[in-house]
Amino acid sequence: MTSLVRPLSLASQRSLLHLSSNGSRRSMGLWPKIRPVRIKVITMDVTGTIVSFRGTLEEHYVGAAEKSGIPSSQLQHKRFGASFNQAYKECCEMHPCFGGNIMSAKEWWRICVQRSFQLAGVEMDPHQQDVVFQRIYSTFGSHAAYESFQDAKPFLQWARRSGLVTGILSNADERYGDSILPMLGITLDEVQFHCFSKDYQIEKPHSQFFQAAIRAAVPWLLANQPTKFQKEQQLLLQPKGSSVVNLDAICAPSEVLHIGNDYEKDFEGARRAGMHCVLLDRYAEDEKAAEWKRRGAPVLKDLLDVVEFLGRSNCRLG
Repeated sequence: MTSLVRPLSLASQRSLLHLSSNGSRRSMGLWPKIRPVRIKVITMDVTGTIVSFRGTLEEHYVGAAEKSGIPSSQLQHKRFGASFNQAYKECCEMHPCFGGNIMSAKEWWRICVQRSFQLAGVEMDPHQQDVVFQRIYSTFGSHAAYESFQDAKPFLQWARRSGLVTGILSNADERYGDSILPMLGITLDEVQFHCFSKDYQIEKPHSQFFQAAIRAAVPWLLANQPTKFQKEQQLLLQPKGSSVVNLDAICAPSEVLHIGNDYEKDFEGARRAGMHCVLLDRYAEDEKAAEWKRRGAPVLKDLLDVVEFLGRSNCRLG
């Protein structure tokens, strides 16, 4: 039988001690209601959870515009952050899930970027609009805009050694899975499956999106225990076989832990789907973290905290 908790490596223990300024355990919070008995699958959001932005949006947008010949006088004192947020909101309302099956994600981002500059009051001709967009789109597919958190890859490697299946569950387009995550060294060796809202045409916090993640994890769970789930494997190979497989027998929602950084989209969505969830406060936003805790969410500082938190929960892994 698999042991309840696999001990942390000496390096991980030292890391946890190093991260604690006073040498004691950091405040971990509590599971909201029901403590997990077993965790088989971990799903994760991307940005703010395993990946961080580099630089600011203003720096990237202004830099792209300046390189494209837009006069500096047009770019000074512009609130690109607020303009982008408004443009992003408009695009999400007009074309949900990054355009779904109506348009490509690249075209969706073209509309969003051009609307951002329009709202900021920057005037550009069609040629300038195209050049600026191409610069920005390329930047946000490169190391210039993204980096993985230092604990991301060690955490994913620990999860795999522990017999856990890991996956991405994110309101994002497919470029994260196709190029950005592999560029950062997070490949199928670390994360077994991807669920992006663009592909599924549904977003967090909808329960159906979380349920889709369980279905995506099933083939990996079956591969981990082929003799135990022979019947289920045979059914999945048949036409419409997946519709008659008892997914709960393979992985119940209560055997999934979701890690994110948004109370409504991640915590509430996972909880309504019957999963467990912890939220990460990566940027020490104390007021927001306190509100999350007040509303019942376990709030942790990083992924090493997740390892320790699961260990203290005495739940079975894998």
